[in-house]
Amino acid sequence: MSLRRRVLHGGVYLILRQGLGIIISTGGVILLARTIGPDAYGVYAAAFGIYTYVANVCRWGVDVYLVRRESEPPLQDYHQAFSLLLLVSLAGAGLAILALPLLERWMQLERFGSVAAALFAALPLIVLSTVPLARLERALDFRKVALVELSGQVALYVVALPSAYLGLGSWAPVLGIWASQLLTLGLLYRISGYRPRLHWEFTRVRAMMGYGLGISASDWLWNLTNLVNPLIVGRYVGAEAVAQVALAARLVEQVGSIVIIPSTRISTPVFARLQADRAQLLKAQAEAMSLQLMMQGPVLAGVGLIAPWFVPLLLGPSWLPAVTIYPFIALSYLVGTAFSLHSALLWVLRRIWEVALFRLVHLVLLAVSALLLVPPLGLIGYGYAELLALPAWILLLIFFKVHVGKPVSAQATVWFTAWAVPVIGWPLGLWVWMSVVLPLTWSVTRGELLQAIAMVLKEMRRP
Repeated sequence: MSLRRRVLHGGVYLILRQGLGIIISTGGVILLARTIGPDAYGVYAAAFGIYTYVANVCRWGVDVYLVRRESEPPLQDYHQAFSLLLLVSLAGAGLAILALPLLERWMQLERFGSVAAALFAALPLIVLSTVPLARLERALDFRKVALVELSGQVALYVVALPSAYLGLGSWAPVLGIWASQLLTLGLLYRISGYRPRLHWEFTRVRAMMGYGLGISASDWLWNLTNLVNPLIVGRYVGAEAVAQVALAARLVEQVGSIVIIPSTRISTPVFARLQADRAQLLKAQAEAMSLQLMMQGPVLAGVGLIAPWFVPLLLGPSWLPAVTIYPFIALSYLVGTAFSLHSALLWVLRRIWEVALFRLVHLVLLAVSALLLVPPLGLIGYGYAELLALPAWILLLIFFKVHVGKPVSAQATVWFTAWAVPVIGWPLGLWVWMSVVLPLTWSVTRGELLQAIAMVLKEMRRP
Protein backbone atom coordinates (compact mmCIF):
# COMPACT_ATOMS: atom_id res chain seq x y z
CA MET A 1 0.00 0.00 0.00
CA SER A 2 1.40 3.44 -0.98
CA LEU A 3 2.17 6.08 1.65
CA ARG A 4 -0.67 8.28 0.41
CA ARG A 5 -3.21 5.48 0.64
CA ARG A 6 -1.93 4.38 4.05
CA VAL A 7 -2.32 7.95 5.30
CA LEU A 8 -5.83 8.33 3.89
CA HIS A 9 -6.86 4.87 5.09
CA GLY A 10 -5.53 5.51 8.58
CA GLY A 11 -6.96 9.02 8.60
CA VAL A 12 -10.47 7.77 7.88
CA TYR A 13 -10.21 5.33 10.79
CA LEU A 14 -9.04 8.07 13.12
CA ILE A 15 -11.76 10.47 11.98
CA LEU A 16 -14.42 7.78 12.41
CA ARG A 17 -12.96 6.99 15.84
CA GLN A 18 -13.11 10.67 16.75
CA GLY A 19 -16.70 10.86 15.51
CA LEU A 20 -17.80 7.88 17.57
CA GLY A 21 -15.73 9.15 20.48
CA ILE A 22 -17.49 12.51 20.33
CA ILE A 23 -20.89 10.84 20.49
CA ILE A 24 -19.86 8.70 23.46
CA SER A 25 -17.94 11.40 25.28
CA THR A 26 -20.46 14.18 24.70
CA GLY A 27 -23.28 12.01 25.98
CA GLY A 28 -21.15 10.86 28.90
CA VAL A 29 -20.06 14.37 29.86
CA ILE A 30 -23.63 15.66 29.69
CA LEU A 31 -24.94 12.92 31.95
CA LEU A 32 -21.96 13.15 34.29
CA ALA A 33 -21.99 16.94 34.61
CA ARG A 34 -25.77 17.06 35.08
CA THR A 35 -25.64 14.37 37.77
CA ILE A 36 -22.75 15.61 39.93
CA GLY A 37 -23.33 19.36 39.35
CA PRO A 38 -20.97 22.29 38.65
CA ASP A 39 -19.28 22.32 42.06
CA ALA A 40 -18.23 18.64 42.07
CA TYR A 41 -17.37 18.76 38.38
CA GLY A 42 -15.25 21.85 38.96
CA VAL A 43 -13.20 20.09 41.67
CA TYR A 44 -12.62 17.13 39.34
CA ALA A 45 -11.80 19.42 36.38
CA ALA A 46 -9.21 21.31 38.43
CA ALA A 47 -7.54 18.08 39.58
CA PHE A 48 -7.73 16.52 36.11
CA GLY A 49 -6.13 19.59 34.51
CA ILE A 50 -3.09 19.32 36.75
CA TYR A 51 -2.96 15.53 36.35
CA THR A 52 -2.95 15.89 32.56
CA TYR A 53 -0.18 18.45 32.71
CA VAL A 54 2.04 16.27 34.91
CA ALA A 55 1.41 13.26 32.63
CA ASN A 56 2.53 15.25 29.58
CA VAL A 57 5.66 16.36 31.42
CA CYS A 58 6.48 12.75 32.31
CA ARG A 59 6.34 11.65 28.66
CA TRP A 60 9.40 13.83 28.03
CA GLY A 61 8.86 13.79 24.25
CA VAL A 62 9.87 10.12 24.05
CA ASP A 63 6.85 9.23 21.91
CA VAL A 64 7.74 11.88 19.31
CA TYR A 65 11.36 10.69 19.38
CA LEU A 66 10.26 7.16 18.47
CA VAL A 67 7.77 8.24 15.78
CA ARG A 68 9.92 10.97 14.21
CA ARG A 69 12.89 8.81 13.17
CA GLU A 70 13.20 8.19 9.44
CA SER A 71 14.23 4.55 9.95
CA GLU A 72 12.52 2.02 12.22
CA PRO A 73 13.97 2.24 15.77
CA PRO A 74 15.66 -0.94 17.02
CA LEU A 75 13.91 -2.95 19.72
CA GLN A 76 16.45 -1.70 22.27
CA ASP A 77 15.12 1.85 21.76
CA TYR A 78 11.63 0.72 22.74
CA HIS A 79 12.96 -1.09 25.81
CA GLN A 80 14.98 1.97 26.79
CA ALA A 81 11.95 4.21 26.32
CA PHE A 82 9.86 1.92 28.55
CA SER A 83 12.51 1.89 31.30
CA LEU A 84 13.00 5.65 31.17
CA LEU A 85 9.27 6.38 31.26
CA LEU A 86 8.72 3.95 34.13
CA LEU A 87 11.30 5.80 36.22
CA VAL A 88 10.08 9.28 35.26
CA SER A 89 6.38 8.49 35.80
CA LEU A 90 6.96 7.04 39.28
CA ALA A 91 9.03 10.09 40.22
CA GLY A 92 6.42 12.43 38.73
CA ALA A 93 3.59 10.81 40.66
CA GLY A 94 5.53 11.03 43.90
CA LEU A 95 6.50 14.68 43.44
CA ALA A 96 2.94 15.66 42.45
CA ILE A 97 1.52 14.07 45.59
CA LEU A 98 4.15 15.83 47.74
CA ALA A 99 3.18 19.17 46.13
CA LEU A 100 -0.51 18.79 47.00
CA PRO A 101 -0.41 20.85 50.23
CA LEU A 102 0.89 23.86 48.28
CA LEU A 103 -1.77 23.43 45.59
CA GLU A 104 -4.53 23.11 48.16
CA ARG A 105 -3.36 26.26 49.95
CA TRP A 106 -3.34 28.25 46.71
CA MET A 107 -6.61 27.00 45.19
CA GLN A 108 -8.70 26.70 48.37
CA LEU A 109 -11.09 24.18 46.79
CA GLU A 110 -12.76 21.70 49.11
CA ARG A 111 -12.01 18.00 48.39
CA PHE A 112 -9.40 18.93 45.78
CA GLY A 113 -6.45 17.25 47.54
CA SER A 114 -7.89 13.74 47.86
CA VAL A 115 -9.30 13.73 44.31
CA ALA A 116 -5.99 14.96 42.86
CA ALA A 117 -3.98 12.37 44.85
CA ALA A 118 -6.08 9.54 43.39
CA LEU A 119 -5.49 10.83 39.87
CA PHE A 120 -1.76 11.36 40.41
CA ALA A 121 -1.42 7.73 41.48
CA ALA A 122 -2.60 6.71 37.98
CA LEU A 123 0.19 8.60 36.21
CA PRO A 124 2.35 5.53 35.40
CA LEU A 125 -0.61 3.91 33.61
CA ILE A 126 -1.05 6.71 31.08
CA VAL A 127 2.68 7.38 30.63
CA LEU A 128 3.65 3.75 30.00
CA SER A 129 1.04 3.45 27.26
CA THR A 130 3.26 5.81 25.23
CA VAL A 131 5.66 3.10 24.00
CA PRO A 132 3.22 0.63 22.36
CA LEU A 133 1.14 3.54 21.06
CA ALA A 134 4.20 5.04 19.37
CA ARG A 135 4.96 1.68 17.77
CA LEU A 136 1.46 1.47 16.27
CA GLU A 137 1.56 5.08 15.06
CA ARG A 138 5.02 4.49 13.62
CA ALA A 139 3.51 1.72 11.50
CA LEU A 140 0.55 3.99 10.56
CA ASP A 141 -1.71 1.29 12.02
CA PHE A 142 -4.37 3.80 13.04
CA ARG A 143 -7.15 1.23 12.81
CA LYS A 144 -5.86 -0.53 15.92
CA VAL A 145 -5.11 2.78 17.62
CA ALA A 146 -8.69 3.91 17.02
CA LEU A 147 -10.18 0.68 18.40
CA VAL A 148 -8.07 0.79 21.56
CA GLU A 149 -8.77 4.44 22.29
CA LEU A 150 -12.48 4.02 21.69
CA SER A 151 -12.55 1.04 24.08
CA GLY A 152 -10.88 3.12 26.76
CA GLN A 153 -13.37 5.91 26.28
CA VAL A 154 -16.31 3.51 26.65
CA ALA A 155 -14.79 2.05 29.82
CA LEU A 156 -14.51 5.51 31.37
CA TYR A 157 -18.24 6.20 31.21
CA VAL A 158 -19.30 2.63 31.93
CA VAL A 159 -17.67 3.07 35.32
CA ALA A 160 -18.12 6.82 35.90
CA LEU A 161 -21.85 7.16 35.20
CA PRO A 162 -23.12 4.46 37.59
CA SER A 163 -20.75 5.87 40.22
CA ALA A 164 -22.20 9.34 39.69
CA TYR A 165 -25.76 8.08 40.07
CA LEU A 166 -24.70 6.41 43.32
CA GLY A 167 -23.78 9.84 44.65
CA LEU A 168 -19.98 9.62 44.56
CA GLY A 169 -19.65 13.18 43.19
CA SER A 170 -16.11 14.11 42.13
CA TRP A 171 -14.95 10.54 42.69
CA ALA A 172 -17.14 9.16 39.88
CA PRO A 173 -14.97 10.45 37.00
CA VAL A 174 -11.82 9.52 38.94
CA LEU A 175 -12.92 5.88 39.03
CA GLY A 176 -13.71 6.14 35.32
CA ILE A 177 -10.20 7.42 34.57
CA TRP A 178 -8.65 4.49 36.41
CA ALA A 179 -10.79 1.97 34.52
CA SER A 180 -10.05 3.63 31.18
CA GLN A 181 -6.29 3.76 31.69
CA LEU A 182 -6.03 0.17 32.91
CA LEU A 183 -7.95 -1.14 29.90
CA THR A 184 -6.07 1.07 27.41
CA LEU A 185 -2.68 0.06 28.78
CA GLY A 186 -3.49 -3.66 28.59
CA LEU A 187 -4.93 -3.47 25.07
CA LEU A 188 -2.05 -1.43 23.67
CA TYR A 189 0.59 -3.88 24.85
CA ARG A 190 -1.43 -6.85 23.64
CA ILE A 191 -2.33 -5.48 20.20
CA SER A 192 1.03 -3.87 19.43
CA GLY A 193 2.88 -7.10 20.15
CA TYR A 194 5.47 -5.20 22.17
CA ARG A 195 6.73 -6.97 25.30
CA PRO A 196 8.61 -4.57 27.57
CA ARG A 197 11.95 -5.29 29.17
CA LEU A 198 14.07 -3.24 31.51
CA HIS A 199 17.04 -1.82 29.65
CA TRP A 200 19.49 0.96 30.43
CA GLU A 201 22.09 2.31 28.06
CA PHE A 202 23.40 5.83 28.67
CA THR A 203 23.94 6.52 24.97
CA ARG A 204 20.28 5.87 24.20
CA VAL A 205 19.12 7.75 27.29
CA ARG A 206 21.14 10.81 26.29
CA ALA A 207 19.73 10.70 22.74
CA MET A 208 16.13 10.43 23.97
CA MET A 209 16.43 12.99 26.73
CA GLY A 210 18.41 15.40 24.56
CA TYR A 211 15.71 15.45 21.91
CA GLY A 212 12.96 15.04 24.47
CA LEU A 213 14.06 18.07 26.47
CA GLY A 214 13.24 20.35 23.55
CA ILE A 215 9.92 18.62 22.93
CA SER A 216 9.16 18.60 26.64
CA ALA A 217 10.04 22.24 27.21
CA SER A 218 7.74 23.22 24.35
CA ASP A 219 4.92 20.99 25.57
CA TRP A 220 5.35 22.04 29.18
CA LEU A 221 4.88 25.66 28.18
CA TRP A 222 1.87 24.92 25.96
CA ASN A 223 0.14 22.72 28.51
CA LEU A 224 0.68 25.29 31.25
CA THR A 225 -2.06 27.30 29.51
CA ASN A 226 -4.50 24.56 30.61
CA LEU A 227 -3.61 25.37 34.23
CA VAL A 228 -4.78 28.96 33.95
CA ASN A 229 -8.35 27.78 34.54
CA PRO A 230 -7.79 25.76 37.76
CA LEU A 231 -5.04 27.97 39.19
CA ILE A 232 -6.38 31.45 38.35
CA VAL A 233 -10.10 31.05 37.67
CA GLY A 234 -10.36 28.54 40.52
CA ARG A 235 -8.64 30.80 43.02
CA TYR A 236 -10.49 34.02 42.20
CA VAL A 237 -13.94 32.80 41.07
CA GLY A 238 -14.31 29.30 42.55
CA ALA A 239 -14.98 25.68 41.59
CA GLU A 240 -18.20 26.39 39.69
CA ALA A 241 -16.42 28.86 37.40
CA VAL A 242 -13.70 26.26 36.78
CA ALA A 243 -16.47 23.86 35.76
CA GLN A 244 -17.99 26.38 33.32
CA VAL A 245 -14.66 27.02 31.57
CA ALA A 246 -13.86 23.30 31.60
CA LEU A 247 -17.23 22.41 30.04
CA ALA A 248 -16.87 25.04 27.31
CA ALA A 249 -13.33 23.87 26.60
CA ARG A 250 -14.51 20.25 26.57
CA LEU A 251 -17.19 21.07 23.99
CA VAL A 252 -14.61 22.81 21.81
CA GLU A 253 -12.08 20.00 22.14
CA GLN A 254 -14.66 17.28 21.54
CA VAL A 255 -16.03 18.73 18.33
CA GLY A 256 -12.64 20.02 17.24
CA SER A 257 -10.71 16.82 17.85
CA ILE A 258 -12.54 14.98 15.08
CA VAL A 259 -10.16 16.71 12.65
CA ILE A 260 -7.23 18.20 14.53
CA ILE A 261 -6.08 15.09 16.42
CA PRO A 262 -6.10 12.67 13.44
CA SER A 263 -4.40 15.14 11.12
CA THR A 264 -1.74 16.13 13.65
CA ARG A 265 -0.99 12.53 14.59
CA ILE A 266 -0.73 11.47 10.96
CA SER A 267 1.38 14.49 10.03
CA THR A 268 4.34 13.66 12.28
CA PRO A 269 5.28 10.33 10.66
CA VAL A 270 4.37 11.64 7.18
CA PHE A 271 6.44 14.82 7.55
CA ALA A 272 9.32 12.69 8.84
CA ARG A 273 9.27 10.74 5.58
CA LEU A 274 9.14 13.91 3.47
CA GLN A 275 11.55 16.10 5.42
CA ALA A 276 14.24 15.90 2.74
CA ASP A 277 11.89 17.40 0.10
CA ARG A 278 11.01 20.97 1.13
CA ALA A 279 8.62 21.54 -1.77
CA GLN A 280 6.61 18.43 -0.95
CA LEU A 281 6.55 19.40 2.71
CA LEU A 282 5.05 22.82 1.97
CA LYS A 283 2.53 21.34 -0.45
CA ALA A 284 1.40 18.70 2.07
CA GLN A 285 1.18 21.29 4.83
CA ALA A 286 -0.87 23.76 2.75
CA GLU A 287 -3.33 21.09 1.61
CA ALA A 288 -3.78 19.78 5.14
CA MET A 289 -4.28 23.29 6.51
CA SER A 290 -7.17 24.02 4.13
CA LEU A 291 -8.70 20.60 4.78
CA GLN A 292 -8.59 21.08 8.55
CA LEU A 293 -10.26 24.48 8.38
CA MET A 294 -13.01 23.45 5.98
CA MET A 295 -13.90 20.52 8.26
CA GLN A 296 -13.30 22.16 11.63
CA GLY A 297 -14.98 25.51 11.12
CA PRO A 298 -18.55 24.31 10.45
CA VAL A 299 -18.53 22.12 13.55
CA LEU A 300 -17.26 24.81 15.92
CA ALA A 301 -19.64 27.43 14.52
CA GLY A 302 -22.59 25.03 14.52
CA VAL A 303 -22.13 24.08 18.16
CA GLY A 304 -21.94 27.76 19.10
CA LEU A 305 -25.21 28.37 17.26
CA ILE A 306 -27.20 25.70 19.11
CA ALA A 307 -25.38 25.87 22.48
CA PRO A 308 -27.75 28.48 24.02
CA TRP A 309 -30.59 25.98 23.62
CA PHE A 310 -29.07 22.55 24.15
CA VAL A 311 -26.82 23.39 27.15
CA PRO A 312 -29.63 24.47 29.51
CA LEU A 313 -31.93 21.79 28.07
CA LEU A 314 -29.51 18.91 28.58
CA LEU A 315 -27.48 20.12 31.55
CA GLY A 316 -29.78 22.55 33.31
CA PRO A 317 -29.75 26.35 33.66
CA SER A 318 -26.87 26.24 36.16
CA TRP A 319 -24.53 25.46 33.21
CA LEU A 320 -25.61 28.41 31.03
CA PRO A 321 -22.47 30.52 31.80
CA ALA A 322 -20.45 27.98 29.76
CA VAL A 323 -22.27 29.26 26.66
CA THR A 324 -20.95 32.77 27.30
CA ILE A 325 -17.33 31.64 27.38
CA TYR A 326 -17.61 29.19 24.45
CA PRO A 327 -17.01 31.66 21.52
CA PHE A 328 -13.70 32.87 22.96
CA ILE A 329 -12.34 29.35 23.45
CA ALA A 330 -13.70 28.21 20.07
CA LEU A 331 -11.98 31.04 18.21
CA SER A 332 -8.70 30.31 19.98
CA TYR A 333 -9.06 26.65 18.99
CA LEU A 334 -9.81 27.56 15.36
CA VAL A 335 -6.63 29.66 15.22
CA GLY A 336 -4.72 26.73 16.71
CA THR A 337 -6.25 24.46 14.07
CA ALA A 338 -5.04 26.72 11.30
CA PHE A 339 -1.45 26.62 12.52
CA SER A 340 -1.13 23.27 14.28
CA LEU A 341 0.75 21.72 11.37
CA HIS A 342 3.19 24.61 11.35
CA SER A 343 4.32 23.49 14.80
CA ALA A 344 4.40 19.84 13.72
CA LEU A 345 6.56 20.63 10.72
CA LEU A 346 8.98 22.79 12.74
CA TRP A 347 9.28 19.89 15.19
CA VAL A 348 10.16 17.46 12.42
CA LEU A 349 12.82 19.88 11.15
CA ARG A 350 14.19 20.08 14.71
CA ARG A 351 13.28 23.73 15.17
CA ILE A 352 12.13 22.80 18.64
CA TRP A 353 13.26 25.86 20.56
CA GLU A 354 11.51 28.22 18.14
CA VAL A 355 8.23 26.46 18.89
CA ALA A 356 9.04 26.62 22.61
CA LEU A 357 9.64 30.38 22.43
CA PHE A 358 6.30 30.93 20.67
CA ARG A 359 4.55 28.89 23.34
CA LEU A 360 6.25 30.84 26.11
CA VAL A 361 4.98 34.10 24.65
CA HIS A 362 1.47 32.65 24.31
CA LEU A 363 1.56 31.42 27.92
CA VAL A 364 2.70 34.79 29.27
CA LEU A 365 0.03 36.68 27.35
CA LEU A 366 -2.73 34.34 28.52
CA ALA A 367 -1.65 34.08 32.16
CA VAL A 368 -0.96 37.80 32.65
CA SER A 369 -4.22 38.76 30.92
CA ALA A 370 -6.14 36.31 33.11
CA LEU A 371 -4.50 37.60 36.29
CA LEU A 372 -5.47 41.15 35.34
CA LEU A 373 -8.99 40.47 34.04
CA VAL A 374 -10.42 37.51 35.98
CA PRO A 375 -10.42 39.09 39.48
CA PRO A 376 -12.44 42.20 38.43
CA LEU A 377 -14.53 40.68 35.60
CA GLY A 378 -15.00 37.09 36.69
CA LEU A 379 -15.67 34.38 34.12
CA ILE A 380 -15.82 36.68 31.08
CA GLY A 381 -12.36 37.95 31.99
CA TYR A 382 -10.98 34.54 31.05
CA GLY A 383 -12.61 34.85 27.63
CA TYR A 384 -10.96 38.21 26.99
CA ALA A 385 -7.64 36.71 28.09
CA GLU A 386 -7.98 34.04 25.38
CA LEU A 387 -8.36 36.78 22.77
CA LEU A 388 -5.41 38.78 24.08
CA ALA A 389 -3.16 35.70 23.75
CA LEU A 390 -3.86 35.22 20.01
CA PRO A 391 -1.17 37.64 18.70
CA ALA A 392 1.45 35.13 19.89
CA TRP A 393 0.71 33.05 16.77
CA ILE A 394 2.34 35.77 14.66
CA LEU A 395 5.68 34.77 16.16
CA LEU A 396 5.16 31.15 15.05
CA LEU A 397 4.43 32.31 11.50
CA ILE A 398 7.64 34.33 11.48
CA PHE A 399 9.68 31.28 12.52
CA PHE A 400 7.93 29.15 9.90
CA LYS A 401 8.67 31.64 7.13
CA VAL A 402 12.35 31.85 8.12
CA HIS A 403 13.00 28.10 8.47
CA VAL A 404 10.47 26.48 6.10
CA GLY A 405 8.81 28.82 3.64
CA LYS A 406 5.58 30.68 2.95
CA PRO A 407 3.51 30.18 6.13
CA VAL A 408 -0.09 30.78 4.99
CA SER A 409 -1.88 30.02 1.73
CA ALA A 410 -4.59 32.24 0.27
CA GLN A 411 -6.99 29.31 0.32
CA ALA A 412 -6.48 28.72 4.04
CA THR A 413 -7.06 32.44 4.71
CA VAL A 414 -10.41 32.26 2.93
CA TRP A 415 -11.48 29.16 4.86
CA PHE A 416 -10.43 30.69 8.18
CA THR A 417 -12.30 33.95 7.55
CA ALA A 418 -15.43 32.09 6.46
CA TRP A 419 -15.76 30.29 9.79
CA ALA A 420 -14.07 32.65 12.27
CA VAL A 421 -16.84 35.23 11.79
CA PRO A 422 -19.76 32.98 12.91
CA VAL A 423 -17.62 31.30 15.60
CA ILE A 424 -16.99 34.55 17.48
CA GLY A 425 -19.92 36.62 16.19
CA TRP A 426 -22.92 34.31 16.68
CA PRO A 427 -24.40 36.46 19.50
CA LEU A 428 -24.84 39.27 16.92
CA GLY A 429 -27.40 37.28 14.92
CA LEU A 430 -27.71 34.85 12.05
CA TRP A 431 -26.47 37.42 9.52
CA VAL A 432 -22.86 36.64 10.50
CA TRP A 433 -23.29 33.27 8.77
CA MET A 434 -23.22 35.05 5.41
CA SER A 435 -19.42 34.71 5.51
CA VAL A 436 -19.61 30.95 4.96
CA VAL A 437 -20.43 31.45 1.26
CA LEU A 438 -17.04 33.12 0.76
CA PRO A 439 -15.18 29.89 -0.23
CA LEU A 440 -17.88 29.09 -2.79
CA THR A 441 -17.23 32.34 -4.64
CA TRP A 442 -13.63 31.39 -5.53
CA SER A 443 -12.99 28.55 -7.94
CA VAL A 444 -9.85 27.39 -6.08
CA THR A 445 -11.50 26.92 -2.67
CA ARG A 446 -14.64 25.56 -4.32
CA GLY A 447 -12.48 22.98 -6.05
CA GLU A 448 -10.75 22.10 -2.77
CA LEU A 449 -14.12 21.44 -1.17
CA LEU A 450 -15.32 19.18 -3.99
CA GLN A 451 -12.00 17.32 -4.05
CA ALA A 452 -12.10 16.75 -0.28
CA ILE A 453 -15.64 15.39 -0.41
CA ALA A 454 -14.77 13.06 -3.27
CA MET A 455 -11.60 11.87 -1.52
CA VAL A 456 -13.37 11.00 1.73
CA LEU A 457 -16.26 9.24 -0.04
CA LYS A 458 -13.84 7.22 -2.15
CA GLU A 459 -11.74 6.21 0.84
CA MET A 460 -14.77 5.18 2.88
CA ARG A 461 -15.84 2.81 0.11
CA ARG A 462 -12.52 0.97 0.24
CA PRO A 463 -12.51 -2.35 2.10
